[in-house]
Amino acid sequence: MHDPPRILIVDDNETNRCLLTARLGAEGYETTEAENGERALAVAHEVAPDVVLLDVMMPKIDGFEVCRRMKGDPTLGFVPIVMVTARTDSKDVVTGLNAGADEYLTKPIDHAALVARVRSMLRIKELHDRVEAQAVELASWNRMLEQRVAEQLEQIERVSRLKRFLSPQIAELILSSTYEPLASHRRQVTIVFGDLRGFTAFAEIAEPEEVMAVMREYHATLGSLIHEFEGTLERFLGDGIMVIFGDPIPCPDPCERAVQMAVAMRGRLSELSSKWQRERHELGFGVGIAYGYATLGAIGFEGRSEYTAIGTVVNLAARLCAEARDGQILIDSKVRAALDRRATAEPVGELTLKGLRRPIAAYNVIEMT
Repeated sequence: MHDPPRILIVDDNETNRCLLTARLGAEGYETTEAENGERALAVAHEVAPDVVLLDVMMPKIDGFEVCRRMKGDPTLGFVPIVMVTARTDSKDVVTGLNAGADEYLTKPIDHAALVARVRSMLRIKELHDRVEAQAVELASWNRMLEQRVAEQLEQIERVSRLKRFLSPQIAELILSSTYEPLASHRRQVTIVFGDLRGFTAFAEIAEPEEVMAVMREYHATLGSLIHEFEGTLERFLGDGIMVIFGDPIPCPDPCERAVQMAVAMRGRLSELSSKWQRERHELGFGVGIAYGYATLGAIGFEGRSEYTAIGTVVNLAARLCAEARDGQILIDSKVRAALDRRATAEPVGELTLKGLRRPIAAYNVIEMT
């Protein structure tokens, strides 16, 4: 609505127009005049009035027809119309209301009645404009919400696709606004290595389809447990896996969580081994776990990058895994100390492992207590 409100006065009598203009001008309203119906329709499009005072008896096009055209014109929007006439027959009133008029004034026009009718119509116009503005704003918010939902769904889809090839934690960081956790850094972590016993011999004699079927079962079993215990899968290496606890997302007790996962893996793989034995596949599972400092971050080149951990702790976990027999979970003394009494573990003595300068005290985890 305009400020001040804009009133269109339509009357073929110039004296009546002047009288209405003077009265409404005294109330602070802006007025515009039209001397006939055709001119009224043109002026209405030009000035977009807030209220129309429309005389009924006019040449060429009477007020009823002008009212019908204005109300039927979607380009004019909502404009309250007050019919003004000397005709007081109830049929004329009904005709005017049926044509779309919102109010009715009879001549001679009472000043108080005129002002009251105009104020009433302006309140309706203001309310209508407010509702319309709110509807436009709501539509804008809906479009924005739909866009955000679409963007979030696209983000979820991208994360879902990335999680098929990367650890979920790495996928989330790649798609986040910051890459700092993937920059090179040093941190204490727990490294878990696991692989199948007897896999090389099995792969040499089995058909490729059989090997792939075993790998699918094996990876599906281990993958679900890695996600359950919130480890970061560094990579699958054929039948081998490397899992990191404590980076890139820190966790309060990486050793306990790593051993719990390994125990769960041993249980699940024991069930799978029984199934494989019935299919004449002699396969077992061993695990090595170590705790210590490593350098972590993204490595690679412009066309391809991978997140990894580098350091003695990684080598130690890999060597312990290589020494582990079927069903064994070998841990170093640091992991054993971190577990305290939360695990039952038996010493297996000091192991001389390839690539390490001195023997390592190792323990086999029997169960978590």
